[in-house]
Amino acid sequence: MAGNIIAYRGILPKIHPDAFVAETAAVIGDVEIGPGSSVWYGCVLRGDVNMIRVGAGSNLQDGTIVHVNHDRTGDYRETGGGMPTVIGDNVTIGHQALIHACTVESGAFIGMAAVVMDGAVVEGQAMVAAGALVTPGKRVARGELWAGRPAKPMRALSEAELADLPYLASHYQENAADYLRERKG
Repeated sequence: MAGNIIAYRGILPKIHPDAFVAETAAVIGDVEIGPGSSVWYGCVLRGDVNMIRVGAGSNLQDGTIVHVNHDRTGDYRETGGGMPTVIGDNVTIGHQALIHACTVESGAFIGMAAVVMDGAVVEGQAMVAAGALVTPGKRVARGELWAGRPAKPMRALSEAELADLPYLASHYQENAADYLRERKG
């Protein structure tokens, strides 16, 4: 396993052996990464004051930051408070995105340099455009493209765009598998 895998308050990240974590990524604390997922160069996943969950086959591209929101009344492990970040299966998150205390459902797409904030939900088969800012508590509906700062619905995704979403995730799964093979020699 590569990358900076760091325990916080006695919790070491759990990374599936078939997940790829780049050497310059940092994965800290209460973080779980599923099989076939990839965390690319310069990413930071900081599960220090709440948990981060990344499902199977998802990719967090170079420079992406994932963080959480803390519970002001106590330790989230005891109170269940604060806001975790949950990223489903086969999610594509573009380079330099900021994903904070939100939910990104399976099959969603987040564009490069997009920001998804606290309590927001990006439904499966939804797309957040590059550079978009999804403000707290917003819900990006299945089949919609949201863009802008702040982001708002721009249009329905085309059949071709919807059909392309699984390919984007599978392409990064293949890339990650190649990197793992190279690492193992």
